[in-house]
Amino acid sequence: MQDALPAFVLSSEAPRTAMNDSPANQQPSTAAPGPSDEHLMLAFSQGSADAFSELFSRYKQPLFGFFRRRLTDPAQAEELTQETFLVLLRSASRYQPRALFRTYLYAVGFKILRAQRRKAIFRGTFFGAPRAGQDPVTHDSHDANLAIREALAKLESTEREILLLREFEQLSYSEIADLLRLPVNTVRSRLFRARMALRDILSCPAPKPAAETLSESEEHV
Repeated sequence: MQDALPAFVLSSEAPRTAMNDSPANQQPSTAAPGPSDEHLMLAFSQGSADAFSELFSRYKQPLFGFFRRRLTDPAQAEELTQETFLVLLRSASRYQPRALFRTYLYAVGFKILRAQRRKAIFRGTFFGAPRAGQDPVTHDSHDANLAIREALAKLESTEREILLLREFEQLSYSEIADLLRLPVNTVRSRLFRARMALRDILSCPAPKPAAETLSESEEHV
Protein backbone atom coordinates (compact mmCIF):
# COMPACT_ATOMS: atom_id res chain seq x y z
CA MET A 1 0.00 0.00 0.00
CA GLN A 2 1.30 3.43 -0.86
CA ASP A 3 2.27 5.77 1.99
CA ALA A 4 -0.67 8.13 1.40
CA LEU A 5 -2.25 8.23 4.85
CA PRO A 6 -0.99 10.55 7.62
CA ALA A 7 2.39 9.75 9.13
CA PHE A 8 0.91 8.56 12.42
CA VAL A 9 -0.99 5.83 10.52
CA LEU A 10 1.74 4.65 8.15
CA SER A 11 5.30 5.31 9.25
CA SER A 12 7.77 5.57 6.38
CA GLU A 13 10.22 3.55 8.49
CA ALA A 14 7.78 0.74 9.24
CA PRO A 15 8.18 -2.54 7.29
CA ARG A 16 5.64 -2.95 4.49
CA THR A 17 3.64 -6.14 4.14
CA ALA A 18 1.76 -7.14 1.02
CA MET A 19 -1.99 -7.16 1.32
CA ASN A 20 -3.99 -10.28 0.64
CA ASP A 21 -7.66 -11.20 0.54
CA SER A 22 -7.64 -13.95 3.18
CA PRO A 23 -10.67 -14.10 5.46
CA ALA A 24 -10.36 -11.91 8.55
CA ASN A 25 -10.52 -14.87 10.93
CA GLN A 26 -7.37 -16.38 9.41
CA GLN A 27 -5.14 -13.66 10.84
CA PRO A 28 -3.27 -15.18 13.81
CA SER A 29 -3.32 -13.32 17.08
CA THR A 30 -1.29 -14.63 20.00
CA ALA A 31 -1.13 -11.41 22.00
CA ALA A 32 -3.43 -10.71 24.92
CA PRO A 33 -6.66 -8.96 23.87
CA GLY A 34 -6.34 -5.19 23.93
CA PRO A 35 -8.91 -2.40 23.98
CA SER A 36 -12.08 -2.98 21.98
CA ASP A 37 -12.47 -1.47 18.53
CA GLU A 38 -15.19 0.79 19.84
CA HIS A 39 -12.99 2.03 22.68
CA LEU A 40 -10.17 2.75 20.24
CA MET A 41 -12.43 4.67 17.87
CA LEU A 42 -13.78 6.76 20.74
CA ALA A 43 -10.22 7.44 21.91
CA PHE A 44 -9.26 8.53 18.41
CA SER A 45 -12.30 10.81 18.20
CA GLN A 46 -10.89 12.48 21.30
CA GLY A 47 -7.46 12.97 19.72
CA SER A 48 -5.50 9.74 20.24
CA ALA A 49 -3.40 9.07 17.13
CA ASP A 50 -2.15 5.78 18.61
CA ALA A 51 -5.73 4.52 18.81
CA PHE A 52 -6.25 5.04 15.09
CA SER A 53 -2.92 3.40 14.30
CA GLU A 54 -4.09 0.31 16.19
CA LEU A 55 -7.41 0.25 14.32
CA PHE A 56 -5.55 0.59 11.03
CA SER A 57 -3.29 -2.30 11.98
CA ARG A 58 -6.28 -4.48 12.88
CA TYR A 59 -8.39 -3.77 9.82
CA LYS A 60 -6.13 -2.87 6.89
CA GLN A 61 -5.94 -6.51 5.71
CA PRO A 62 -9.62 -7.45 6.32
CA LEU A 63 -10.77 -4.26 4.61
CA PHE A 64 -8.48 -4.83 1.64
CA GLY A 65 -9.89 -8.37 1.37
CA PHE A 66 -13.41 -6.93 1.46
CA PHE A 67 -12.69 -4.80 -1.61
CA ARG A 68 -10.47 -7.36 -3.35
CA ARG A 69 -13.22 -9.97 -3.38
CA ARG A 70 -15.52 -7.47 -5.11
CA LEU A 71 -13.09 -5.87 -7.58
CA THR A 72 -10.82 -7.34 -10.24
CA ASP A 73 -8.06 -4.76 -9.86
CA PRO A 74 -5.92 -5.15 -6.70
CA ALA A 75 -4.56 -1.60 -7.06
CA GLN A 76 -8.11 -0.28 -7.02
CA ALA A 77 -8.85 -2.37 -3.93
CA GLU A 78 -5.88 -0.77 -2.16
CA GLU A 79 -7.03 2.69 -3.25
CA LEU A 80 -10.53 2.16 -1.84
CA THR A 81 -9.07 0.73 1.37
CA GLN A 82 -7.14 3.93 1.92
CA GLU A 83 -10.17 6.01 0.97
CA THR A 84 -12.23 4.23 3.64
CA PHE A 85 -9.68 5.00 6.35
CA LEU A 86 -9.54 8.60 5.19
CA VAL A 87 -13.31 8.83 5.63
CA LEU A 88 -12.87 7.53 9.19
CA LEU A 89 -10.23 10.17 9.80
CA ARG A 90 -12.46 12.98 8.57
CA SER A 91 -15.60 11.83 10.36
CA ALA A 92 -14.02 10.75 13.68
CA SER A 93 -15.42 13.71 15.59
CA ARG A 94 -18.97 12.64 14.65
CA TYR A 95 -18.52 8.96 15.57
CA GLN A 96 -21.14 7.51 17.89
CA PRO A 97 -20.81 3.87 19.09
CA ARG A 98 -24.35 2.87 18.13
CA ALA A 99 -23.10 -0.38 16.57
CA LEU A 100 -19.94 -2.46 16.48
CA PHE A 101 -17.02 -0.62 14.92
CA ARG A 102 -16.59 -3.23 12.21
CA THR A 103 -20.23 -2.81 11.17
CA TYR A 104 -19.61 0.92 10.93
CA LEU A 105 -16.39 0.34 8.98
CA TYR A 106 -17.96 -1.99 6.42
CA ALA A 107 -20.92 0.37 6.03
CA VAL A 108 -18.46 3.09 5.02
CA GLY A 109 -16.76 0.59 2.71
CA PHE A 110 -20.07 -0.28 1.05
CA LYS A 111 -20.81 3.40 0.36
CA ILE A 112 -17.40 3.87 -1.23
CA LEU A 113 -17.78 0.69 -3.27
CA ARG A 114 -21.19 1.74 -4.59
CA ALA A 115 -19.83 5.16 -5.53
CA GLN A 116 -16.95 3.50 -7.39
CA ARG A 117 -19.37 1.22 -9.26
CA ARG A 118 -21.50 4.21 -10.29
CA LYS A 119 -18.37 5.93 -11.63
CA ALA A 120 -17.45 2.77 -13.55
CA ILE A 121 -20.92 2.63 -15.12
CA PHE A 122 -20.70 6.30 -16.07
CA ARG A 123 -17.28 5.83 -17.68
CA GLY A 124 -18.46 2.72 -19.51
CA THR A 125 -21.52 4.54 -20.84
CA PHE A 126 -19.81 7.69 -22.06
CA PHE A 127 -16.24 6.58 -22.75
CA GLY A 128 -16.67 2.92 -23.61
CA ALA A 129 -15.86 -0.16 -21.57
CA PRO A 130 -12.24 -0.51 -20.40
CA ARG A 131 -10.08 -2.89 -22.37
CA ALA A 132 -10.41 -6.39 -21.03
CA GLY A 133 -7.30 -7.63 -19.29
CA GLN A 134 -6.19 -10.68 -17.40
CA ASP A 135 -6.75 -10.41 -13.67
CA PRO A 136 -3.25 -10.95 -12.20
CA VAL A 137 -4.65 -12.59 -9.09
CA THR A 138 -6.87 -15.14 -10.82
CA HIS A 139 -4.15 -15.77 -13.40
CA ASP A 140 -1.79 -17.00 -10.70
CA SER A 141 -4.38 -18.56 -8.43
CA HIS A 142 -4.90 -22.24 -7.92
CA ASP A 143 -7.68 -23.82 -9.96
CA ALA A 144 -9.83 -24.31 -6.86
CA ASN A 145 -9.71 -20.63 -5.92
CA LEU A 146 -10.49 -19.62 -9.47
CA ALA A 147 -13.48 -21.99 -9.56
CA ILE A 148 -14.85 -20.47 -6.35
CA ARG A 149 -14.45 -16.92 -7.68
CA GLU A 150 -16.26 -17.84 -10.88
CA ALA A 151 -18.99 -19.65 -8.95
CA LEU A 152 -19.54 -16.66 -6.65
CA ALA A 153 -19.95 -14.43 -9.70
CA LYS A 154 -22.92 -16.57 -10.79
CA LEU A 155 -24.88 -16.00 -7.57
CA GLU A 156 -27.64 -13.41 -7.28
CA SER A 157 -26.00 -10.15 -6.16
CA THR A 158 -27.63 -9.80 -2.73
CA GLU A 159 -27.13 -13.45 -1.88
CA ARG A 160 -23.49 -13.17 -2.96
CA GLU A 161 -22.99 -10.18 -0.66
CA ILE A 162 -24.61 -12.02 2.26
CA LEU A 163 -22.41 -15.06 1.68
CA LEU A 164 -19.23 -12.97 1.44
CA LEU A 165 -20.05 -10.95 4.54
CA ARG A 166 -20.78 -14.08 6.53
CA GLU A 167 -18.02 -16.42 5.34
CA PHE A 168 -15.18 -13.96 4.71
CA GLU A 169 -15.87 -10.86 6.77
CA GLN A 170 -17.29 -13.07 9.57
CA LEU A 171 -20.17 -10.69 10.32
CA SER A 172 -23.12 -11.82 12.42
CA TYR A 173 -26.63 -12.15 11.00
CA SER A 174 -27.70 -8.94 12.73
CA GLU A 175 -24.67 -7.04 11.40
CA ILE A 176 -25.39 -8.19 7.86
CA ALA A 177 -29.03 -7.23 8.29
CA ASP A 178 -28.02 -3.75 9.40
CA LEU A 179 -25.59 -3.30 6.51
CA LEU A 180 -27.94 -4.51 3.78
CA ARG A 181 -31.13 -3.21 5.45
CA LEU A 182 -32.80 -6.61 5.48
CA PRO A 183 -34.70 -8.51 8.19
CA VAL A 184 -32.52 -11.00 10.06
CA ASN A 185 -34.74 -13.90 8.97
CA THR A 186 -34.29 -12.84 5.35
CA VAL A 187 -30.53 -12.86 5.83
CA ARG A 188 -30.69 -16.38 7.24
CA SER A 189 -32.88 -17.75 4.47
CA ARG A 190 -30.95 -16.09 1.65
CA LEU A 191 -27.63 -17.21 3.12
CA PHE A 192 -28.92 -20.78 3.09
CA ARG A 193 -30.00 -20.39 -0.55
CA ALA A 194 -26.64 -18.89 -1.48
CA ARG A 195 -24.76 -21.76 0.14
CA MET A 196 -26.93 -24.34 -1.65
CA ALA A 197 -26.58 -22.54 -4.98
CA LEU A 198 -22.81 -22.30 -4.58
CA ARG A 199 -22.61 -25.99 -3.73
CA ASP A 200 -24.66 -26.90 -6.82
CA ILE A 201 -22.53 -24.71 -9.09
CA LEU A 202 -19.28 -26.17 -7.76
CA SER A 203 -20.57 -29.73 -8.01
CA CYS A 204 -21.40 -29.40 -11.71
CA PRO A 205 -18.50 -30.42 -13.96
CA ALA A 206 -17.09 -27.57 -15.99
CA PRO A 207 -17.84 -27.75 -19.74
CA LYS A 208 -14.92 -28.91 -21.82
CA PRO A 209 -13.32 -26.46 -24.24
CA ALA A 210 -14.63 -26.68 -27.80
CA ALA A 211 -11.25 -27.79 -29.15
CA GLU A 212 -11.09 -30.68 -26.67
CA THR A 213 -14.66 -31.74 -27.49
CA LEU A 214 -13.87 -31.68 -31.21
CA SER A 215 -10.75 -33.78 -30.63
CA GLU A 216 -12.74 -36.43 -28.75
CA SER A 217 -15.32 -36.53 -31.54
CA GLU A 218 -12.61 -37.10 -34.15
CA GLU A 219 -11.28 -40.06 -32.16
CA HIS A 220 -14.61 -41.85 -32.57
CA VAL A 221 -14.84 -41.29 -36.32
